[in-house]
Amino acid sequence: MERLLEVLSECCPDVDFDVEKELITGKVIDSVDLVAVVSDIEDEFGISIPMEELVPENFDSIEAIWEMVQRLS
Repeated sequence: MERLLEVLSECCPDVDFDVEKELITGKVIDSVDLVAVVSDIEDEFGISIPMEELVPENFDSIEAIWEMVQRLS
């Protein structure tokens, strides 16, 4: 999960991913940021994130993102 934090921090340096638990629902990151996050995660971890996985529950926290990455790896 450490590498995921690095990827997210590079993509959105103003966001504290250790603290934020409502990244999408709290509008901490917007749709443009989300596209960049998805692209960076796919590139870094060699996975493809299907459209049905692009739901707030999978992107509201670093823990949720990590669970999704693990599931898709």
